[in-house]
Amino acid sequence: MRLTSLFLTAVLGTTLLAAGCNSGSSDLPSKEEIITDHSRDLNNWFQERFDDELARSPISQTYLGQKNAQDRLDDVSQLALDESAALQKAWLSQMRTRFDIDRLDAQTALSYRLYEYAAEDAIATHALQSRAYVFQHMSGPQTSWPSFMINFHGVETQKDAQDYIARLKAAKTYMGQYVARAQAQAEAGVLLPKFVYDKVSQSTRTIITGAPFTDEADSPLFKDVKAKINALDMTPDEKSDLIAEAKDALLSHVQPAYLDLLAMLEAHKALASEDDGVWKLPSGAEYYAARLRHYTTTDMSAEEIHELGLKEVARIQDEMREIMKQVEFGGTLQEFFAFLRTDPQFTFPNSDAGRQSYINEATAIINEMKAKSDSLFITKPKADMVVKRVEPFREDTAFGAFYEQPAIDGSRPGTYYINLRDVTEQPTYLMQALAYHEGIPGHHMQIAIGMELGGLPKFRTLGGHTAYIEGWALYAEALPKELGLYTDPYKDFGRLSMEIFRAARLVVDTGIHTKKWTREQAVQYYLENIANPEGDIRAEIDRYIVWPGQATAYKIGMLKIQALRAEAEAALGERFDIREFHDVILANGSVPLTVLEELVDEWVASKD
Repeated sequence: MRLTSLFLTAVLGTTLLAAGCNSGSSDLPSKEEIITDHSRDLNNWFQERFDDELARSPISQTYLGQKNAQDRLDDVSQLALDESAALQKAWLSQMRTRFDIDRLDAQTALSYRLYEYAAEDAIATHALQSRAYVFQHMSGPQTSWPSFMINFHGVETQKDAQDYIARLKAAKTYMGQYVARAQAQAEAGVLLPKFVYDKVSQSTRTIITGAPFTDEADSPLFKDVKAKINALDMTPDEKSDLIAEAKDALLSHVQPAYLDLLAMLEAHKALASEDDGVWKLPSGAEYYAARLRHYTTTDMSAEEIHELGLKEVARIQDEMREIMKQVEFGGTLQEFFAFLRTDPQFTFPNSDAGRQSYINEATAIINEMKAKSDSLFITKPKADMVVKRVEPFREDTAFGAFYEQPAIDGSRPGTYYINLRDVTEQPTYLMQALAYHEGIPGHHMQIAIGMELGGLPKFRTLGGHTAYIEGWALYAEALPKELGLYTDPYKDFGRLSMEIFRAARLVVDTGIHTKKWTREQAVQYYLENIANPEGDIRAEIDRYIVWPGQATAYKIGMLKIQALRAEAEAALGERFDIREFHDVILANGSVPLTVLEELVDEWVASKD
């Protein structure tokens, strides 16, 4: 509900009374003053809501560099999730009641719309939340929590170390809340495909393998906490006491939590079927349609997405055949795929030296692009970025590559993580496009710029829409080609391989979740249509199975940005400035694709 003319009447009436009812007074607020005040009030309200949400998440506070609650973990119980959804409903109603979008400046009106969109999406997501797998092998709490402790819980003081230990002691409650939700899911008929349970169990055992749990080298968490404590300026006895306390917390709280999880996984595995798609779940079709809306920010149906994928795969394969001619390969496209998968010239040695060579070259690729970015961008990120190897303890289940945003206070750079468990699964012909996607001009460029935007509510600078974020990163893979940086035809083929990889996702994701494709059917479609190594393909298919809909966002977002650019170029002709276009795309933060189209249209109109 929006404010009516009563709002303006009240404002004017109050002002008249304050002026002594002087009909000739010049103290009446102008339209501009009303808009300024109303916009300020709403932005203050956004900050209050952000603070309210942040107060409910000690983990998020740590991500943002705050230490007020770093001795605690989040409440992840079903009750807490229900409370969050209720708050979202209440806050949305409050915003609509208290604030009138027609009395806001342009940027605050956009914030109003984006908050409204995010709240409605969160409420819709919660309504079907019980279908979303609590544990899965790609990003489950069994590995995301240890990764958080290792990478984000800094220890600079004795208090920091004590807080780390307090969080270890909280592990049994924290993981137990996830276990309770997964148990409730199972009782309602929501079970993972049978093959996933072994993967989750494997990643779970990794955390409690090694000292002090087993007679081996230190486990990941024990190694981390010991190193952080030993780096403190304290006496040896003080360090020893803290390490002994951490050891006890690991044995008394962390180990039981993980053993309880393993027991539940084993019990659920016995009940699970081999069916892979979410069509098998209660309200599975409704759930998948909601996931597609969430990730793509469109109303495209699964069938429309599937057909779009088939068309894009065919188009990109035609471009691939042109590169085959350049390198004078005489066989079929599938034979060229086999050549790329098996010829040793396309991989670094599967050794620590090979891993370091990969990191060094990926860093050089990003630095070269960074040096040339002025020709494409007006706004550039202040935050630096680095390339790092995925930690060994999560290599078996982590993505092949991913980006982690910098700290908001500048204390931590953005990080492009590359999974080098098996270097042969990271071919060199893909590394250039992959570095551009995860680094510059891809994720680091967009996410860091978004975080650094001034004058916007934090929910805009820190939030995101998958189609926008991943669509930009996929679009960004091709930008260096415009600068002549894809000088090796094999690496240009790698660029097309990365694009067709995302196009094929439209086919297999919808195939698995609506057409009842099996895991093996999806693998075979990939093997026949893209060049990626088989191990990489199988890991990707397993990702789509447990993360329905997410993989469709990349290509849909990219196609939208490409279409908006083509329309702007056609409309503006010589007046088109690629640097200005990219500023329109990046300088408002993440937005749904429909809003992005409006922003570009407004920019084009402003050039007349």
